[in-house]
Amino acid sequence: MSRNHLLLGFGAAFALALIAQPKPAQACGGLFCSAAAPVNQAAERIIFSKNADQTVTAVVQIQYEGPSEEFAWVLPVPGIPEVKVSSDLAFARLQQASNPQYTFTTEVQGRCKQPRGDSAASGAPTGPNFGTGGSGGSGGNGGVDVLASGTVGPYDYVVIEPKASSEKIGEVAVEWLTLEGYDVVPQGGDPDDIANLLGEYLRDAMNLLAFRLTKGNDTGTIRPVWITYESDQPMIPIRPTAVAANDDMGVMVWVLGETRAVPVNYKGLELNQALINWLNGAGNYNQVVIAAANEAGGQGFVSERAGPSTDYEGILVFEFERADWEALRMSADVLSAAELVSESSIRFLGWDGYRALVDRSIPDDVDVDDFLRCPSCNPLAVEGLDKQAFVDDLGEEVIEPMIATQELLLSRPYVTRFYTTLSAPEMDLDPLFDFNPDLPDLSNIHTARRVIECHRSVYRWEAPSRFELEDGRVVRLNAGAPWPFLVGDEDAPPANALVLSLTTSGPATVVQDNSTAIDQALAEHNATVPSPSGCGCGVVSPRSHAATWASLGLFVLLMRRRRRPA
Repeated sequence: MSRNHLLLGFGAAFALALIAQPKPAQACGGLFCSAAAPVNQAAERIIFSKNADQTVTAVVQIQYEGPSEEFAWVLPVPGIPEVKVSSDLAFARLQQASNPQYTFTTEVQGRCKQPRGDSAASGAPTGPNFGTGGSGGSGGNGGVDVLASGTVGPYDYVVIEPKASSEKIGEVAVEWLTLEGYDVVPQGGDPDDIANLLGEYLRDAMNLLAFRLTKGNDTGTIRPVWITYESDQPMIPIRPTAVAANDDMGVMVWVLGETRAVPVNYKGLELNQALINWLNGAGNYNQVVIAAANEAGGQGFVSERAGPSTDYEGILVFEFERADWEALRMSADVLSAAELVSESSIRFLGWDGYRALVDRSIPDDVDVDDFLRCPSCNPLAVEGLDKQAFVDDLGEEVIEPMIATQELLLSRPYVTRFYTTLSAPEMDLDPLFDFNPDLPDLSNIHTARRVIECHRSVYRWEAPSRFELEDGRVVRLNAGAPWPFLVGDEDAPPANALVLSLTTSGPATVVQDNSTAIDQALAEHNATVPSPSGCGCGVVSPRSHAATWASLGLFVLLMRRRRRPA
């Protein structure tokens, strides 16, 4: 393992937003939580940027619930990294902009039986409203050198280098961190296991970057951490997470670089579109990814979107928000303190760090939540406020982290998004990412064509239909029937259409092709959905009717010409 690879500690539970609800984590693996009161970690997401100056920036988000008096987060890192904070809001907007979406168009083939009178009053079922889906102290004592320390956002942090023999180096690190108040052993965990895991990275000349919440901060103030360091390429240290990971932990990654990114030591997973439930906007997407990852031994990523970074311009920070910020800065002198806080809360109340800024700007006996419901109702609470200092802190702590993350996203020409799930037995290989300029763009927008096969013998709501998928496969459905395949059922086709090996040049190599099994499952199912009597709709394309009439017209024209006298 090269010391130039960043290794990030990970937590134990991640759920794809808008798809699945998060599971409570009983321990936190690489995110070393309080042993007395385990943190409920809801989600983790990472942005990696391979910068032009031979550094890598990693922005890591962790969401959690629960007490945090002994919260600690430990990351093996090369050298002494630059440390800042980012914003949860930036991740939320980034994910929303790049989530997989599965939609379909609907058209009618043929002519169905018409109800008498107004069809709207005929009792015909209207069907579901199908829409779009989508789819982490002290210095130089106790055998440890403190290389750097400081405070960013709600965190105190320290970078340490244990001084010990290679056999004891992990034990020294765990002992020092524990004595300094970093409870790095999760509930039920073995200190020797933690020491051995950290020792593997420390023996590779890595240092440890440890975070904890500053006094007065609670679970509601945790923010993503921004780290920049010298590196060859991004790497995720998944191995420490195996200590106490939940099953099917999710990992979502955006990799920024010159070209499309690839997981060079993990497989590429191309999902079977027929297993995805197009009827409900891919509501089973997360289950399909879990099944696909399990089929690949837990070591594969789905490439969900790949394209130019210009697609994300104005996604994290909207132009009107920049304008509002500039207007607020310009008007700070003419506004009263109460007006300044009130105006800032209208636009930035939901931004990371804003509530904490206001909380320390008002008297201790004023409840911050009550005050923020109506800042102008209690002007005495901010009497004597240093307005310029408030605006400066607002910019530094709230606005700039959002703008910096937006600029980071645009700083490289290309963005690739990955998603996978892993369980503890599968976490024996740290995912490593590189770049391949020969691979094409990937869209996150997927559209199928639903054709209702009408016939005069059936009403439209009684007619079968077929879904023509992007990969050319067809799934037939009886009227009102649910999607035919359930993930995990015995008769369900494989979750992967293809399993690929990806390198830094050339096309992907197919490791496993499940086409035969998928086509067989589809043929068996489609045979159970008959076409309307005499219709032949299941095999005739709607566009073939025009071709038939054109051929008939040509035949008639030729016959007339043959009959014309010489």
